[in-house]
Order: sequence, then C-alpha cells, then structure tokens
Amino acid sequence: MIAVLMKWIVPWEFSWVFLAIFLGTCVLYWRGCKKLPVSGGRRMAFWSGMAIVYLTLQTYFDFYAEHEFFMHRIQQLLLHHLAPLIIMASYPGSVLRAGLPLRWRVHVLRPALRTWPWRIVNAVLLNPAVATILFVVFVLIWLIPSMQTMAMLDWRVYRFMNWSMIVSGFIYWGLVLDHRPRPPGRMIPGVRVLSPGITMAPQILAGAIITFSKADLYPIFEICGRAFNFNVFTGQLIGGIIIWVPAATIETIGGLLAMRQWLRLSRSGRIRRQAQSRRLLGDAAPLRGHS
Repeated sequence: MIAVLMKWIVPWEFSWVFLAIFLGTCVLYWRGCKKLPVSGGRRMAFWSGMAIVYLTLQTYFDFYAEHEFFMHRIQQLLLHHLAPLIIMASYPGSVLRAGLPLRWRVHVLRPALRTWPWRIVNAVLLNPAVATILFVVFVLIWLIPSMQTMAMLDWRVYRFMNWSMIVSGFIYWGLVLDHRPRPPGRMIPGVRVLSPGITMAPQILAGAIITFSKADLYPIFEICGRAFNFNVFTGQLIGGIIIWVPAATIETIGGLLAMRQWLRLSRSGRIRRQAQSRRLLGDAAPLRGHS
C-alpha cells in the first residue's frame, strides 16, 4: 500500500523551478491569511486550486499525461481551465501581497512595478484582447499534431507547453473574474460575461473535429508507449469530448461568476456612479475650454 502511494506521490519529472514557485506562493498566502480576514470559502478555493496544480504536474499523473492522449487533455483542462478559475475566484492578489514582508513591498515590489520592462509586460499580457487571444491560441496550437509531437519528444517544449497553459489561464481568468469596475479593472463588466462564450467556440469546434475524426491524429502516443490497452480511436474520442464538453462547462461557470460580479457592481451602484462621473467630466471639458 505504501509503495503504491509513494509511486503516485513521487514526481514523474521533478522540477525545482515549479517547486520553488509553488512553495513560495503557498508561504505568501499562509502569511497573508494571518494578516487579512479571509473567508473559509476563499481559502478552500485557493488551496483546492493549488492542490490540483501540484497533483497534475508533480505526481505520477504526469506519466499518464505523456502516454495517453485523453489523459493529456485532462491535464491541460485542469491546468488551463479549472485550477486557474478556482484560484482566481478566491481573489488571492491582496492576500499574497499582504504575505510579503513590508520591507520587500516597499523596497522591491513597488520599485519593480514602476520599471519600464514591467510596464511593457503589463500593457501587453494584461491587455484584454491579447489575453483572450492567447488563452485560445495556447489551447489550439498544442492540438496541432506536429506541435503535439514536438512537445512529447522534447522535455523543454513539454514544460513550455504546460507553463503556457497555466500562465495564460491565470491571466485570462484574473481579467474575467475581476471584482472591480472599469477602471481600474481592465475589462468592461459586460464583456467579462460574454468573453467565455467567445473563447469556448473555437475549442468546441476543435473538440468536435477530433471527436469525429476517423484517423489517428496523434500517433506520437503510440511511439511513446500507451499507458492503457484500449482502442486508439476510443482514447482520441474521449480526448475530443474533454476538449468539447467539460471545457465549455467550466467556461460557462466562469461566465456565470463574472455575471455575479457584474450584478454585485450594479446593485452597489459602482458602475452607475462611474458612468455619471465620466458624463460630468465630459460636460466640464467644454466649460474649461471656453474659460
């Protein structure tokens, strides 16, 4: 029993970089929870998402992801959709920032946020249009058979693939689930609700194409050695359905969470007050020009 448990706990491909980032994030959140009031639901969401990330990348689950197409699609679904959605729904930003020592926040974080490299990265990657496009592209590009083959044959490409999925997922869901009006939020609240419906459309199409394909699109898994013995087309069909149905379901949930925030902002009058402020500023501009 212990041997079986150890087999699953021990990473298939260990990564010091991942472990350092993972543990650092956990420590910051734990410290932040001691300084800020964080509800039990938010804590549960954060730790559940972090557990999914760890189990997906640093356990024996990764072996199956490298040897069966449908297991690989489950891994990508968890990294790109579910885990980032759950973690960003816990709104961890303020908690993680509070977890930093005050000296680090004053002398490291604030100066870093004012540097021009960060401003460029911030302006590009956190642009709603760019983030939305990358969110979809990093799903579709790794479904191209030649790209999938390259990722499976080169561990560096494989890790880049996983990092691209999880980072683009965090950025996108962070924008969609933003609880603030715009500005300072980057997406208009109504667009946040519609965006998951837009991004799921090409993924549904790709999933349908793979599901109904009569050819083995990913023979690389035969070369790597399949983990299970059932029919190749059965595994491909299951993988296509995973891209098609569960992914769309998770994005629908994300859209509903965004709608919840939109309704909350509307009930509190924050959107209406901002619209009134913009109208007043617009009316005052001609007066200033006249004077």
